[in-house]
Parts: sequence; C-alpha cells; structure tokens
Amino acid sequence: MIALITNAFLSIVQAAIPASAVVVLAATGAMVNEKVGVLNLGQEGLIGIGAVFTVLAVQVWEIESPWLCLLVGMSAAAVAGTLFAIATVVVRANQVLVGLALTLGGIGLSNQLGTNRNGTPITVVFADLDPAGAFSGNQITEAFFQHDPLAYIAYVFLPLVLWFLFYRTRHGLDLRAVGESPATADATGTPVLTFRMLYTILGCAISGAAGCYMILAFTPTWSQDIARGRGWVALAVVILAAWRPFYVVLGALLYGAMISLDQTTQARNWDLPFLEAKDVSFALAMLPYLVTLIAILVPAGLARIGKRKSARDAPGGLAVPYFREER
Repeated sequence: MIALITNAFLSIVQAAIPASAVVVLAATGAMVNEKVGVLNLGQEGLIGIGAVFTVLAVQVWEIESPWLCLLVGMSAAAVAGTLFAIATVVVRANQVLVGLALTLGGIGLSNQLGTNRNGTPITVVFADLDPAGAFSGNQITEAFFQHDPLAYIAYVFLPLVLWFLFYRTRHGLDLRAVGESPATADATGTPVLTFRMLYTILGCAISGAAGCYMILAFTPTWSQDIARGRGWVALAVVILAAWRPFYVVLGALLYGAMISLDQTTQARNWDLPFLEAKDVSFALAMLPYLVTLIAILVPAGLARIGKRKSARDAPGGLAVPYFREER
C-alpha cells in the first residue's frame, strides 16, 4: 500500500513540474509588473505571442537553437509589453482595459499568425537534463531532477534572483516603494515612471517565456488559443502567493498537481466515489481552478473576519496611474 501511494505521488510530481512551469513563468511576469504598481491582465495574450513567435522562429526562420528561439519569443512579448507600458505608464490609460485589450489582441494575433500550423511538430526543443544517464532508472530522481533546463530556471533561478533583488538590495527597496506609494518614492528621488516602464516590459518578457516553454518543452506543437486559461490562473496564483517569488512557485505547483492528478487518475483507471466513470474526467478537469479559487478566498476571508491587515494585501499603488503634479 505504501509503495502504491509513493509511486502515485512521484507520478504526480513528475507530471506537475512541467505542467506548472508555464504558470510559474506567467505568474512571475505578472508579479514583477504588480510589484511596481502596474496591473497587467494581458497574460493570456502574452503567452500566445511568445508561443507563436517561437513557432515562427523554428519553422519559418529555421533557428536551430532553443535558446535563440526562446529569445525571439521573449523579445516579441517585450515589444507588446512596451506598447502596454506606454499606454498605461506614459499615457496613463486605464490598466484594466489596456490589459484586456492586450489579452484579446495577443490571442487574435497569435491565432492569425499560427493559422495552418495546428498540430505541426516542433523539432527544436529543450532536452531533459540527464548527465550520463544519472537520473534514469530511479523514480525519485526522474520525478524531481529529470526535466528540461528552462523548468529549473523557472523554479529555482528566477525566484532566487527576484527574492534577492526585492528584499536584499536598495534597488529592490526603491522598486517596492514605487509599487506601494509612488508619491513617496518620487519624493525621495526614485524615478517612478522609469521603474514602471522597465519592470512592466521585463514582466511581459517573462510572461512571454511561458508561451515559449509550451512550444519548446511542454507540448512541442502549435494549437489555436494555446494559453487556454493559464494566464488567468497565473493572475490568481500571484494573489495566492501574496506577491512573493517563492510562494508563486508553490501556488503554481498546487495548480500543476491538480492537473497531473487528472492525468494520473486516467492512466491508472482510478474510480472516484459518487461519480460515474464518464464524469470523472470532467470533475478532475475542473479541480485545478476550484482549488486555486478556494486557496485564494479562504485566507482572505479569515483575514477580513479577524479585522486585520492581510499579508495578502496587494501593493498600495497597484492599478493606480501616477500623476506627479498631484503629489
């Protein structure tokens, strides 16, 4: 019985890590945006843009390096992020409306550019790390260590770098001040608009990497509407993670575990009580979104009942355009 549970757990972990990496990258990009007070609801569109330009890099421009293809996809997302930053930071348009426009425009653009490429296999992909077969043959090492390098960048490198930047540097203190109280940051000499522009573009590029990951590692084929809700889940994960880099990883892993539970249940033909066989897949497909929603609402509700400030409260200046003349 213990062996059965252990095998099932390792199977879920092995599937959850790549399934969650897309959400980790998109949520990290959204968190970077929101740390400087810019609300970006365009994650679905950015994933699509990053993915379709990665496909073009492989199939049209015939780039043979996955790292260069990743750079192409991130650059395309950064261009879209620049337009978003100009509209929201410089022109100071409504961030919610511009973000929704980015989502709709990104989905439309990616679907148009990806026309007639559905199901076409991608030949340039990231290979799993397995030096001299060291991780093969053992279920534990395969579950935790036999994954592509981009997954480890998403899970380890990015959170470490951002944590150090946010909480261990003067630059990070200025960055967080821009998101919490831009007027105060401006009064101390911090260039608010420059910070918001740069980190909005950077966050969009990271979110675009989520789409690149789908093409170069997770599902190496193109399909219409490739994000399929992952961008919205990423936004929810940022709230669940209380805008902290390592918690973003844990929140995304929770989502990925629910996805892999569906796959493991179908592969092992498990039955769920009170459900007919034909209804199991529908119930499990809904589970990741339901669990993510509950994980957000319950702690927030408890904080409100206790009438105290929640650690999950958003940055004070989030979604509020900054007008220096009103300081």
